[in-house]
Amino acid sequence: MEQLFYLFSGFRWQDALDILLNTYIFFRLYVLFRGTNVIRGLLVICALWAVSQAAVSLGLIITNWAMQGVITVAAFVIIIVFRNEISSIIQTKNLKSFLWGIPRHQFNTPLDIIVESVQELAQKKIGALIVLPLKQGMDNIVQGGISVMGKLSREMLVSIFWPDNPVHDGASIIQGDLITSAGVILPLSKREDLPSFFGTRHRAASGVSELTDALVIVVSEERGKITIFKKNKIYNIHNRSALEKLLQEHAGNDTGDKGLRRQTKELAIVALISLFCITGIWLSFSKGMETLASHKVPVEFINPDQKMEIISTSSSNVTLLISGARPLINALKPEQINVKLNLSQSAVGSNQLSITKENIVLPPGIRLKKIEPSEIDVTLDTLVEKELPIQPYWIGKLPKGLVMIEAKPIPKTIGVIGGGLLLRDISTIFTEQIPLDKLTESGTTSAVLVLNPASLKLKNNNKIQIQYRIEKKSNL
Repeated sequence: MEQLFYLFSGFRWQDALDILLNTYIFFRLYVLFRGTNVIRGLLVICALWAVSQAAVSLGLIITNWAMQGVITVAAFVIIIVFRNEISSIIQTKNLKSFLWGIPRHQFNTPLDIIVESVQELAQKKIGALIVLPLKQGMDNIVQGGISVMGKLSREMLVSIFWPDNPVHDGASIIQGDLITSAGVILPLSKREDLPSFFGTRHRAASGVSELTDALVIVVSEERGKITIFKKNKIYNIHNRSALEKLLQEHAGNDTGDKGLRRQTKELAIVALISLFCITGIWLSFSKGMETLASHKVPVEFINPDQKMEIISTSSSNVTLLISGARPLINALKPEQINVKLNLSQSAVGSNQLSITKENIVLPPGIRLKKIEPSEIDVTLDTLVEKELPIQPYWIGKLPKGLVMIEAKPIPKTIGVIGGGLLLRDISTIFTEQIPLDKLTESGTTSAVLVLNPASLKLKNNNKIQIQYRIEKKSNL
């Protein structure tokens, strides 16, 4: 439990956003490429990455280096080998389908209506191209067409491919018990091993089966033959029972709510696995790149008694040894670290205050390793007011033949506010230095009072007047 707490110590809301965002990207990759060889390639890369991380933890330097090279090569191989499938996803014109659409299985599809319609089209030698998507959607590879969203029936399906219909040359997409689109243009296959008598419809059907997991039914306009394309395989249909069997295997096992629940469960499991994997990657990076740093931070004293003041401290700064991910340490600013000591329970005199983790404010993701010093001595004193006499601070000598008879500060005394212990030993307040060599006659001068120590405060203005009387020396 302590290890788990350590792993997630300093967890920030930015980290949660980072994990959720990448989890969704990982999940979307599965949704977009499931049922294709691309997803298998991505799983292989994930497995290689896991081996690489295990090699790092075991100190296998060469193995880790080799795995990194293999992962790089594998990524390029996937892009090159499966470029057609990847491009078909990237080139989608439907942004909604690309970002958050969930392709559905063929649930509750009335297979008997499809069988009867295809049989009728074949008997009348009416060319047809019918697509039944499974796990993968079609929006990312099809072009053109019109949205129908009509209830599937034999009459509607046959009428779509009637030669006089403007959309009879395109493909129709059936999803559940709805004809969703008609007149759709499909990508043509680039295979060179297709029979020479296959026309454009057959090549389009083969192209779709190469890129998706859809089942495609083709009715030849010239021969009246039925051909089914699925997963790069071609099935020539000679009777009704063969057609029904293939359709049942493709779409008839999961129907209605049962099939929907099964797909929802599958996607929920994938989402949890994605979250687990991305969290593991985050832990690998955040803990694997951990580094140490030392920062000197000034101490801030808070909640002092208003009747007290700080006389002295054994140290005004502390040195903190901190750790965290290297990017966080490098981006750390001095104002983000604070050391605060609470003086609310301190008494007059010397106080020894311990510095603990509770006194230190660190940004999320940064952990404290060591505090130096761990204790600070703080001397506090009660504020009192004391009336002290003022003494001018004369320096130098009067010009020859002169003598100062009298010097009287105005006012004679002044109120000083400071710590009781400090003021107890102070009996006089002196002015700044006043040179005597420039004084030739009686008069008045102004002077500033000097407070020592500087923590003392004057009740009134610190500038006073000094009246002095100078006379010539008697020759007697």
